[in-house]
Amino acid sequence: MRRIAGTRKVGHAGTLDPMATGVLVVGINKATRLLTYIVGTSKTYTATIRLGQSTITDDAEGDVVATASAAAVTDEAIHDGVAALTGLIQQVPSSVSAIKVNGERAYARVRSGEEVKLAARPVTIHRFEVHGINREAGTGTDDAAVLDIDVTVECSSGTYIRALARDLGNALGVGGHLTALRRTHVGPYSLEQARTLEQLAEDLQVLEMSQAARALMPNRELTAEETTEISFGRRIAAGAEPGSPGAATADHPAAAFAPDGSLVALLADSGNFAKPVLVFAPGSGSRES
Repeated sequence: MRRIAGTRKVGHAGTLDPMATGVLVVGINKATRLLTYIVGTSKTYTATIRLGQSTITDDAEGDVVATASAAAVTDEAIHDGVAALTGLIQQVPSSVSAIKVNGERAYARVRSGEEVKLAARPVTIHRFEVHGINREAGTGTDDAAVLDIDVTVECSSGTYIRALARDLGNALGVGGHLTALRRTHVGPYSLEQARTLEQLAEDLQVLEMSQAARALMPNRELTAEETTEISFGRRIAAGAEPGSPGAATADHPAAAFAPDGSLVALLADSGNFAKPVLVFAPGSGSRES
């Protein structure tokens, strides 16, 4: 992307696993300043979970380490297992994740032969839907019957879908791992808006920064006078009553727009005033996302 965009200032809002495909949000130049507020948004994935095999990586990239016939697993048991993994849960990330353990990536420790055990962390599974159960998936190692489940998962940031596959398989007593994973949404940004690297190399079409901010955050339309004040970093009247649910915060600011529609700043309410968290130069919302 640095080569395609002709700039060194490129960032992303969260990578994908090696075998995964789908949406990766990239920021260019000034738009990299918005990435902080995208990282924590919810994500949506489509995936295929294979029951009957466990792998060292919890996905198809790793070697199979255990097998058990999934032939006796009923549809009802699968739906019950999925329901138990929906909502606020405690999830242990995959041992080959990029989480750092004493300054070193967990996957690097696993590759060097170390046994890594990561602590459970709270994640929220907003939606975990089963779309299909394929009992014709065939046989795995040692002729153990396997079955594939096609699912959609909408979850909080920090969720590992392959850990869901592992935990569902373990709960059903047969083991499980991911065979396919595609990210279809990152916050308000969807697969339909995405472009391949090849497409971008031919024609660098990007979402304007003002459009990206409008979709991502609460919006506040400024008057000409307020636009001038904010442009100089000064505070203005709050956009919501102090303490109200609609009040913007430093972690969840509002996107403020000038009368011409350009992005002026990100604002946080503090008491009776709103102060800028970030101020953008006039016209900075044109060709960056």
